[in-house]
Amino acid sequence: MFDSVRDDLRASLDEIRAAGLHKPERVIGTPQSATVQVTAGGRPGEVLNFCANNYLGLADHPEVVAAAHAALDRWGYGMASVRFICGTQEVHKELEARLSAFLGQEDTILYSSCFDANGGVFETLLGPEDAVVSDALNHASIIDGIRLSKARRFRYANRDMADLERQLKEATEGGARRKLIVTDGVFSMDGYVAPLREICDLADRYDAMVMVDDSHAVGFVGPGGRGTPELHGVMDRVDIITGTLGKALGGASGGYVAARAEIVALLRQRSRPYLFSNTLAPVIAAASLKVLDLLEAADDLRVRLAENTELFRRRMTREGFDVLPGDHAIAPVMIGDAAKAGRMAELLLERGVYVIGFSYPVVPQGQARIRVQLSAAHSADDVNRAVDAFVAAREAWENEA
Repeated sequence: MFDSVRDDLRASLDEIRAAGLHKPERVIGTPQSATVQVTAGGRPGEVLNFCANNYLGLADHPEVVAAAHAALDRWGYGMASVRFICGTQEVHKELEARLSAFLGQEDTILYSSCFDANGGVFETLLGPEDAVVSDALNHASIIDGIRLSKARRFRYANRDMADLERQLKEATEGGARRKLIVTDGVFSMDGYVAPLREICDLADRYDAMVMVDDSHAVGFVGPGGRGTPELHGVMDRVDIITGTLGKALGGASGGYVAARAEIVALLRQRSRPYLFSNTLAPVIAAASLKVLDLLEAADDLRVRLAENTELFRRRMTREGFDVLPGDHAIAPVMIGDAAKAGRMAELLLERGVYVIGFSYPVVPQGQARIRVQLSAAHSADDVNRAVDAFVAAREAWENEA
């Protein structure tokens, strides 16, 4: 049976490679950090790492690692259970309480990933008589979560408030019982920030709830690192915040929903990814508590990240590269052609800079890019070396072409 399927799959893979859309996996032999050791899938050796979500450089922070070691001794390796059976430890409840306080929400529920968190919200809260209004560029986990629900689906153009209002009007006129607006706080492919104040204003006007996936913001966006609701002054107006522990908050894994108390209470009873997935490993919960300690004690990491971001964006613009505007640590360098983006990434790796070319279907056709992600772990010298490598890689590409 599989022989005929194998030929079809091989043909599909050949088409992906021929279109320049193949995404190789590079293997690193070191902890996640500002520099990593590539052992397979690229030029072996130490390279500058500009493609991780390690925004605050906490993935190998000594205090976070020490907290993880201590947690292994105290809490063990894993729970071997789901939360409602025998998978809840004190450390899980403590982290939920700390996240609630940090994000200004009434309660928090932990998931094994933010993908699971987004997969568990919509089906639990919305039925066929309800409507969900989603930004067109929302993360795949939001799109998949919405598909699991029976709610009516409306989509508005990215950050387009006039279109959002049109969709809200249609949902209201269609008799929707509940309306939920959902948006990424920061759109991961562009680094653009959602206009949350305007979204909340429309939500008030049309009696809708607001949900924000703030995975690429919590920890470093906003005066206290509390994310896009803090940045826009709407922490008390957002009903649901989903996010991850796998980016700025330590970089391991795990996700959460921080929300109104009644929403979290219902998720604990009905959310399938929560009820049927193993509990977040206690070592991650304990290390995440240490991350929150560090974030609340000082803002030096946020300041350093902002400085590195400004330096990279300024120098790249001066060198003539097309960098999408903004001040987020996601700095997409627009290339356009998918094959060129992939080749540029290879040329950069040869010059000691590890980045990834993004192309369809991750981004729209014709909008291939190299998404550079800055980190507080980078030095100014690291950033300058990366820009110099971009210039050299561009010259090499032009010579090849």
